[in-house]
Amino acid sequence: MAQQQKACIVGIGETEYRPQGKITDRTEFQLAVQAIASAASNAGLPPGGIDGLVTFADPTINAAVLQQALGMERLRLSATVWGGRGGASCGALSLAATAVESGQARYVAVFRSLCQGQTRRYGRFYAERMHASLNAPFGLLSPVQHMALVMQRYRHEYGFEPEQMAEIALICRSNANRNPRAVKHDQQLTAEQYFGSRMIAEPFRLFDCCIETDGACAVIVTSAERARDLATEPVRILAAALGGGPDWNTGAMGAHNMPDYLTGNQRELAAELYGAAGIEPGDIDVVQFYDHFTGLTFITLEDFGFCARGEGANYVGEGHLRWPNGAMPMNTAGGSLSEAYVHGFNHVLEGVRQLRDESSSQVAGAELCLVTGGGGISPTSAAILGAW
Repeated sequence: MAQQQKACIVGIGETEYRPQGKITDRTEFQLAVQAIASAASNAGLPPGGIDGLVTFADPTINAAVLQQALGMERLRLSATVWGGRGGASCGALSLAATAVESGQARYVAVFRSLCQGQTRRYGRFYAERMHASLNAPFGLLSPVQHMALVMQRYRHEYGFEPEQMAEIALICRSNANRNPRAVKHDQQLTAEQYFGSRMIAEPFRLFDCCIETDGACAVIVTSAERARDLATEPVRILAAALGGGPDWNTGAMGAHNMPDYLTGNQRELAAELYGAAGIEPGDIDVVQFYDHFTGLTFITLEDFGFCARGEGANYVGEGHLRWPNGAMPMNTAGGSLSEAYVHGFNHVLEGVRQLRDESSSQVAGAELCLVTGGGGISPTSAAILGAW
């Protein structure tokens, strides 16, 4: 259950992002150390002062070795949110906030590091994956194929136009073109290029699919009391939660037997978050949606109450997600479609930048930001961040 949080994010840090396989001079572990140290520096905190480490998505990085590399004086908390892959991004943030508020740790680094060129590419088929023996005989070998089934069903039930999915891709690329950290910073995308790209798994074309990158990012979480003594303006974690609905199993990434197929497993989660934060959807100023595939944004909008069920595509098509004049600017750094794919944790950093007035696509007067983990899988997660 979501709870009102008193913890804050006081530092953010990241490495450079490069296309998958292009970081060869550092390991995934070294990238994690670099991102965490950068976040600590941003907070004005020596890395040795960190006493908690939290990550997600089944990593291979050893916390004890991280402690040694960072020079941490104490390791009071070492935790991983298992399962869910990108769905668990905000769940890791929630775990860190809970640890701080319960006194288990004082300064917790939350991070995600990916170096797929040196390890394994997440988008490929692996026989040991859950449900692989049931799905592979029917040609379901990759995430894009699984999520394409969801969107085909959505199109059957509610309808949408290809231009409405293209809108998501074009928005994210336009935002990335203003963001010097983005992998696609210097690569324009036109509607002609979008519709000229190859079909990957109908209805998803090439530019409907998130990019694959190497890189790492991290945040430092501490209490509101300690935050006042640090170097940067804190950002409040108003509410954060992780969970899954009944009978979801692994969701559309594997099971396809959910009783309510056309949600992102986030409707109940959203209600709990809004209740814990004491706000409504209309109070949100900017959103950072997990954008592994463009069309899933329609469902995320519906799950989080920005429009009624079946109206997500029209909401997008009406231009509400555009920066700077849309009612709800989305993924202002470029998101996973155009900034970087770090299992969605870079979305948390962009949420912090918006509330610090530091974004390359700044939303004027932003006070509240919604960040979501991956939809259509279980467990999934989300967080509401607030300006100090």
